Amino acid sequence: MGHIRLGRLPRTKRWAEVVELVGGSASSAAVASATLDAAEGDLARAASDPGVLRSFYLLTQLPDAARSEDFAAALRGLGIQVSGTPSTAELSAALSDAIDRHINSTRQRTDLGDMAQSAAVETLASLVSGRTASLFGSTPDDVRREVSKLATEKQFGSVARDFFARFAQRFLTYYVSRELPQHVGPDRRFDSAAEQRRFNDALDLHCKQASKIVEKFAGTWYSKARFEKDLSEDRTARFVGYALKKMRLELRRGDA
Repeated sequence: MGHIRLGRLPRTKRWAEVVELVGGSASSAAVASATLDAAEGDLARAASDPGVLRSFYLLTQLPDAARSEDFAAALRGLGIQVSGTPSTAELSAALSDAIDRHINSTRQRTDLGDMAQSAAVETLASLVSGRTASLFGSTPDDVRREVSKLATEKQFGSVARDFFARFAQRFLTYYVSRELPQHVGPDRRFDSAAEQRRFNDALDLHCKQASKIVEKFAGTWYSKARFEKDLSEDRTARFVGYALKKMRLELRRGDA
């Protein structure tokens, strides 16, 4: 079973501009914008990538599974194999495994799918762990309760924002990280590895800020789809395509 990887840094005028920006004093937002221009085709494919779509689709299904009479059974119905009372760690691992199996069944594993898979798992773990943290740790009941709370319009907006921020950060870093090491050292863009990390942190912050645009409409979309009992894979796929377009525009607008 092959793995479809994104290409090497192309020898095009647009990529030459990215390299020039990284080597100069351009902001992380400017580098992100140039990278998006150069990798437009790769990001466009994310809207139809099986791994990307399944990763976000399962996130839309988890809150209602937590609100069902049998949380574990509902999860298994989604292909998420868990014990009777899953912890946050078990649920996160099972979510990753479920996405893996789906990707393998399509025989279309890609770097984009892997990025989305990691983004989905980290989004779930981050949101649930942050809400259940206490001096005495969390219980499976805590996990179920907090996952069920993600079904509200506001809370699912947070889920979508976190997911797309993480996905965008991975996508941009995938390319930019190949060039950054060439600009660390005396008389170069970054005096030290620590300074390079600060640049990466700024790129991460740029993605988080840009993903605010997704949060604004994701909650409304999710609430309407739940009300109409149509949180289908097809409807979710259309939303993901629209969200990615909004993210591209917002990341570029940040540069402006």
